[in-house]
Amino acid sequence: MVSSPMEAAHAAFWAKRGGQLFKQARHAASMNQRVLASVSGTSRTTLSAYEHGRKSPTLETAGRILDAAGFRLALEAKVEFAARAGDGRTFHVPSRLRRLPVGAALGVVRLRERVYDLADREARRAAYTVLLCEGEPQELLDHVDGVLLVELWGELELPEEIRAGWGPLVEEARLEAGVMN
Repeated sequence: MVSSPMEAAHAAFWAKRGGQLFKQARHAASMNQRVLASVSGTSRTTLSAYEHGRKSPTLETAGRILDAAGFRLALEAKVEFAARAGDGRTFHVPSRLRRLPVGAALGVVRLRERVYDLADREARRAAYTVLLCEGEPQELLDHVDGVLLVELWGELELPEEIRAGWGPLVEEARLEAGVMN
């Protein structure tokens, strides 16, 4: 089978990315390669090749290795962003709201030279106002938790165009959760 340079580059990207995931899972589980390889039923040499992107495992093998490290392979919906103009500035609206890990949702974040403790409701409200009005896509992905946004939505002081842009996402999340306004 002949592959184009683009296909080869794409495969190399995913092999490297998969290797990073194995390495992260192994470190999080406090395992060395030899232990994880043994527990997952593969050789240390093969696991090393996976971690360094020299080989790509089958989906079944990837699941088995991650499972042995205490993780599971999961499907996560992709979030895309639309840039919208309003009030002389651009703001970004995601295609869907997502849940963040607790540490990220309630962590400390630095935005525009100010530090916000997202575990504090008032600080989170101020941070979400900044993020929805000025946040870049990666900042929004990293710091806006869908459930916490829905819970704060009525209290956020936002320009009309930003409220109109984000509103359908919030309403959709409420409907999915069976929450009435």
